[in-house]
Amino acid sequence: MSIIEKKQRNAFFSYWFRRIFLDDWLMKSVALVITLALWLGVTGLRTPITRSINNVSLNTLVAGDLEITNTLATEVDIQIAGDKRRVDQVNEHDLTVTLDLTDLQEGDRTIQLTPRGISVELPSGVSVTRISPEKIAVKLEKVREADVPVRVETEGAPSPGFEVYAKTTSPTRVRVRGPKSFVDSLSYVTTDKIDLNGKNTGFVSPQVPLNISDPKITLVNSVTASVAVQIGPKRVERLFVVQYDTETRSGKASVRLFGPETTLEELTPDDLIIAEVSDNDGKTKLELVLPAGLEEQVTVKSVRYRE
Repeated sequence: MSIIEKKQRNAFFSYWFRRIFLDDWLMKSVALVITLALWLGVTGLRTPITRSINNVSLNTLVAGDLEITNTLATEVDIQIAGDKRRVDQVNEHDLTVTLDLTDLQEGDRTIQLTPRGISVELPSGVSVTRISPEKIAVKLEKVREADVPVRVETEGAPSPGFEVYAKTTSPTRVRVRGPKSFVDSLSYVTTDKIDLNGKNTGFVSPQVPLNISDPKITLVNSVTASVAVQIGPKRVERLFVVQYDTETRSGKASVRLFGPETTLEELTPDDLIIAEVSDNDGKTKLELVLPAGLEEQVTVKSVRYRE
């Protein structure tokens, strides 16, 4: 190569070196810095990271004819992994861990919790890598329905000298639904408390709410009941000795009556009649006859005859 050619080649390289590296070097330096920053930023966002999230709600799915009857954890801790940008998008307050147990039958089970065995709605590229606790105990029971009686709950007391004769409901029984062992142990459902303070006559309270203390049992066909309360003068028990003299028998009868105190105080042995009646076989027997209108107020507790 001649000296002229070498000079020309050196001049060529010198020209392009100045154009590339020296001309407008400030603008090119700024562009280089920006490019490096963008590259580092993108590379950093794509770098896999992990993040621990505590107290995530646990939702358990079971078959429709089964129910979980033991106390189950309602929250779990998880660890997620993925690109930093996507992991940072996860709002921990919106997360729910779903555990599908619909394939299980009734009985006691120990369930292994694994990232593959649960489902969580996460951005694409983010996955669960760990879950705690790793095991939970589950008791599954068959669900059944049954009819149970309604019991009236009251508070307070009627006016002095009065008492409650009876408390009835309509309906008298209601249908409940829940785990078999819980339903089998339920003897009754109760009404809201009925206020008796100062009452001296009967009354009816419609649509009184019904209550079940166990949250695992629910009402099926009725959530309210109509309650009727009968109130009247306070009742006492009183003994009367009544003499009788029929066509074939005579003697004394000890008659024990139960009824309003004022009514029994006005009643005398002479008001009570012992009559002789015949049954279908023609046999005679003694029978107590109460004064007219007294049958609905007074209950005959016992009658003993002595001839």
